[in-house]
Amino acid sequence: MSFMLGNLDVAAIEKRSGVTFPEKLVEFMLATHQPSATKIRLGKWHCFDAPFTLVCGDVDTATIIYEHLRPLTSQFVCKMHIYVQG
Repeated sequence: MSFMLGNLDVAAIEKRSGVTFPEKLVEFMLATHQPSATKIRLGKWHCFDAPFTLVCGDVDTATIIYEHLRPLTSQFVCKMHIYVQG
């Protein structure tokens, strides 16, 4: 069994990744952050610090975030995984 720790907000994700997110993505993520890691709801996300993982409640939310971040992947100073909670 693995354990995940942390509740990163958008600013903390940017700091940890070394990347400034596009304004449109920041607005989307601010509106859809779920502080509780228990059962991520549809249209919401939660980011863990250890391991550095963004968990989304559905494929659509994950896709929106991924499509904004994909052009910036070469700028990330560490790996960040994006998962859809099943």
